Amino acid sequence: MASAHHPSALRNRGPILQVLQTLIPKVSERTQATNVLELASGSGCHVEHFAPAFPSFSWQPSEYIAKKTHEKPRELEQINACGSSKFSNVLPALALDASQRFEQWPAVLKEKVGEHAVVYASNVCHISPYTVTKGILEGAGNLLSTGGILVLYGPFKVDGKCTTDSNAAFDASLRSRDPEWGYRDIDDIKQEAAKHHLEFIERIEMPANNFLLHFLKS
Repeated sequence: MASAHHPSALRNRGPILQVLQTLIPKVSERTQATNVLELASGSGCHVEHFAPAFPSFSWQPSEYIAKKTHEKPRELEQINACGSSKFSNVLPALALDASQRFEQWPAVLKEKVGEHAVVYASNVCHISPYTVTKGILEGAGNLLSTGGILVLYGPFKVDGKCTTDSNAAFDASLRSRDPEWGYRDIDDIKQEAAKHHLEFIERIEMPANNFLLHFLKS
């Protein structure tokens, strides 16, 4: 199953974990919440690396499932093979369409409003419609405890511009494939986040021209 991991996910999970190891202990100083929601868990590459590093936290992976069937989707089985089947602090993966309003999210999440320490999403915003980014922000605003954090990782625009020529070329390529895709400007995300009591704290530069955006639930 591990062979299903994308090489870029294997490369970036180490640097991301290093940042989380500085952020999450500070969360524990502000709130007793220990739930973590990961959106768009993909192959489970990140949760299998992060969960054992934070054994006192309960990790909930999730993934968008386009086709609804009566059988357990293969995507969720893959995540579970790397998550809930290996680690006692990882829950079975959920099917989650983040473009939906929060009231349409899975009941198991809505039962934990205000009880999450962390909401995390990696490489989602630029390869999905902006409604997905807005949905993540709304969901985080509902799920996070006061003092909890939202962490978004990936490539973003700064002051309306891509930070490198290669990022600009990739952004144009994405938009040519789907006009609803493309790099999001950090200022736009900050403004949308503020609607859900998510205060922008910092933009952390990461390898390969990516950023990690850190928001605090106020």
